[in-house]
Amino acid sequence: MRFKRKKNSRQRGSKTHGWGAMKKHRGAGNKGGRGKAGTGKRSDCRKPSVWHIEKYFGRDGFTPVGGSRQLCACNIELLELKYHKLLKDGIVKEEKGTATIDLKPLGIEKLLSRGHPTKKWNITVKQASANAVEKIKEKGGQVTFLEAAETAEASE
Repeated sequence: MRFKRKKNSRQRGSKTHGWGAMKKHRGAGNKGGRGKAGTGKRSDCRKPSVWHIEKYFGRDGFTPVGGSRQLCACNIELLELKYHKLLKDGIVKEEKGTATIDLKPLGIEKLLSRGHPTKKWNITVKQASANAVEKIKEKGGQVTFLEAAETAEASE
C-alpha cells in the first residue's frame, strides 16, 4: 500500500493551489462582499431588486439585555395525573383527606386552571390564575401565595 500525502502539501509550489488564476478564491471581496453588501448601499444598481422586500434596510426594534423569562407553570390536571408519584416521593402529604403540596421545590411558579380537582388540595405557590383558585376552593381546598406565607412567618 502506497502512502498518499495530504493535498495541501502536494500543492506546495503550485502558486494557485488548483484555483486557476491568481485572483480567484480570495475572501468576500471576490463575491462583492458579505450579507447585504452591494444592494444599494453604495450604488443604485441593486436597489430595485430589494425594494419589494419589507424591512430590508436599517434596523428594527431593540433586544432587551436580559432577554425575557418564561414562568414555569403547571395545571391542576398535571397534579391530579402525577398525584400517586408525588405522594410516593413525599412531595405531596395527605392528612384527613386533604392533599398538601408546596410547588416551589418543584420549580413551579404558577398554577393554571386546566383540569378539575378530584380531591381537596392545599397548594402553596407563587402565583395562580383566578380560575385555578376558584376551582380549588369549590372542592374545599385553598391556595396560599408564597409572598403572603413568607410575610406571615417573618412577622411571627
